[in-house]
Amino acid sequence: MRIKKAKRVNLERLAKDKEVIALINSADKQLEMIGYTEHGLRHARLVAERSYYILKKLGYDERRAELAAITGFLHDIGNVVNRDKHEHMSAILAYQILKRMKMPYYEILEIVSALGNHHEEDGTPISEISAALIIADKSDVHRTRVRNPEFVKFDIHDRVNYAVTRSILTVDNIKKKIIFDLEIDTKIAPVMEYFEIFLNRMIMARRASHFLGCEFELYINQTKLI
Repeated sequence: MRIKKAKRVNLERLAKDKEVIALINSADKQLEMIGYTEHGLRHARLVAERSYYILKKLGYDERRAELAAITGFLHDIGNVVNRDKHEHMSAILAYQILKRMKMPYYEILEIVSALGNHHEEDGTPISEISAALIIADKSDVHRTRVRNPEFVKFDIHDRVNYAVTRSILTVDNIKKKIIFDLEIDTKIAPVMEYFEIFLNRMIMARRASHFLGCEFELYINQTKLI
């Protein structure tokens, strides 16, 4: 009797999984109810793509980059339970999903470890996969994430996101630099407000860049700030 070999888990397969899509959509709905910025399929796909890009650009092999993409796609599913400690719930849910999809345990464990360490409050880069996820996640700052532009004058987080009109992440493998380039409309929010709410995230992104052997640089309105 011939045993059918399990199909390898990759981003394309994961993005078609009904359970995964339901979790991402439901988690985003929960955050919308409490006033958080968009954390839906757009965010999940962008973080997945940027996580993949970071490792590929730095010369890691295809499978390592694929695992980073998978991690990026799943990183916020724990919000379906609660925003608080969502990174830990994301890891628990992802373990069950990837086990069902018959991913090898050594790959599953790398992913759940990265998921459990991606949040700036208590996380830290513990692998190249987790480092790529941290940088990719923290780089998604843009006005398209704001749910209701009418409320930006009341909430600093929405105001800063809405003020960002351009957000580009670049990896320079020759100079070993990871560059985050923002354009901020200072009529909506001053640059200082960006640091007021995102300083911890930028510090974490810098630690993640150092883990990957790179310097982290932040440019806002063509001025280097980090």
